Amino acid sequence: MYNEKYMLLALKEAQKSFHNNEIPVGVVIVKDNKIISTAHNLKEKNQCILEHAELIAIREASKKLKNWRLIDCDIYVTLEPCEMCAAAIKQSRIKNIYSALENDDKSTHERVLSILNTDKSNPKVNLINNLKVSESLSLLKEFFISTRNK
Repeated sequence: MYNEKYMLLALKEAQKSFHNNEIPVGVVIVKDNKIISTAHNLKEKNQCILEHAELIAIREASKKLKNWRLIDCDIYVTLEPCEMCAAAIKQSRIKNIYSALENDDKSTHERVLSILNTDKSNPKVNLINNLKVSESLSLLKEFFISTRNK
C-alpha cells in the first residue's frame, strides 16, 4: 500500500543525485513498512551504466535480506524505471512500483509495462504512476536546464 513518506524520502535521494550532477532519480525499497534500502543514481560518479538508483537499491536490499528474491517488497522511485531497471525489478520479485512520474516517452512506457506483465517465470509487478508529478518533474527540469547551461 502506498505511503507518501517513502516517496518523500525517494525525492530526498533524488536531490542527492542532483547535487552530484547525476540525473535526479531516487529510490526507496520497503518491506513490512520498514525501509530496506535507499539509493540514488551514481552512473557519472562511478562511470558505470549499471549504477542506476533502482539497481543499487536492489543490490543493497538483497544483501540486507540475504536473498535475491525481494518478495513482498515495494519500490518507490521518483521516475518510472527504464527497461533495464524494470527487468531487474521483475526478476527480483518486487511486488509494487510506486513512481512519482511516468516516463514521457510513450514507447518506452509501453515496453516497461510489457516487461512488468506476468510471464512463465515471474509474477506481474504492479506499476502505480504519477504520485508526485510536480516535485519530480521540477527537479528533472532544473537538472536538465542546469546541465545545458554548462
